[in-house]
Order: sequence, then C-alpha cells, then structure tokens
Amino acid sequence: MKSYVFAAALALMGSPLLAGPQFVDKNDFAVSGYDVVAYRSLDQAPVGQSQPAAIPGRADITAEYNGAVFAFATEKNKKKFLKDPAYYAPQYDGHCAYGVAKGGKVPGNPNLWRIVDDKLYLNITKNVVGFWEEDIPGNLTLSEKNWISIESNAASTNAIPGFSTPAPLK
Repeated sequence: MKSYVFAAALALMGSPLLAGPQFVDKNDFAVSGYDVVAYRSLDQAPVGQSQPAAIPGRADITAEYNGAVFAFATEKNKKKFLKDPAYYAPQYDGHCAYGVAKGGKVPGNPNLWRIVDDKLYLNITKNVVGFWEEDIPGNLTLSEKNWISIESNAASTNAIPGFSTPAPLK
C-alpha cells in the first residue's frame, strides 16, 4: 500500500497541476493585456521603490493559457511563453499576492509587479505593495498556504482601482 501512495505522489510531482481561473480584465485579457515575458527583461527596482512600467502586448500577438488570452509585444515573446507558460504567467492566476496572503482573490495590477525566486507576482495598489514588501517571505508563506483553499474559487471580477490601460495595443 505504501509503495502505491509513494508512486502516486511521485507521479503528481512530475505533472503540472491544473490552475484555478485566471483573472482577466474587462477587455478579456490576462494581466490586462501586458506582455508577461517582457517582465523578465526589465530591471527590477529594489524593494520600496516603484518598478518600471510593464510592457503592453499587442492584440494581434496572443496565446491562450489557463482559459485566458495573453498578449505579447513580439512574436519572439509569444514563442518563449508557449514553451513554458507556467514559468511566465503570474502567480495566483494574476491575482494580488497580498490579497491571497489575506485569504482572498482581488485583481493584480500589471504595473505593480515583483519577481521573487524567479516567479512573477502582482499586487493591486501602491499601498498594498508597501504592506506586501514589509515581509515578502512571510506574506508568500501565507499566500501559498491560503492558495490551496481558494485557488478553485471564481476569479475576481473587480476592476483594478485607479488603473487604466492602453494594452493590448491594436
């Protein structure tokens, strides 16, 4: 019996787990139409400082992943994404990392981002970024614990406060 449980655990570790519903904006794009691959080329600001603005994707360069449409600035970025979408997609299906730490799903603002341990995280407002950055490791521990129970819940349908976007570009 124990060997079957161990074998099943090993099989699951090597298999991608299904994600919950992706946050999409009112235009039906994940990450509000910004290029998730482009974050990896931006210079990340130190904690406590604003990050560089995200790069808008284009409406004619898209790919589907996790039930959502992602837009890209270039065909090259789209190809990179398609090779490993889970690597490039934001954590928590594009929801705010601090919101997940607090036990809920609220939208993530594509311009309020940080890459931690090679994973992309979004937050909802500048004030929330401040709270999240006070203890990133502690907040990620809470987020990971909470995500297990809320991942399958419906995606947030809320608008991102104070955010408007030109993305994706036409």
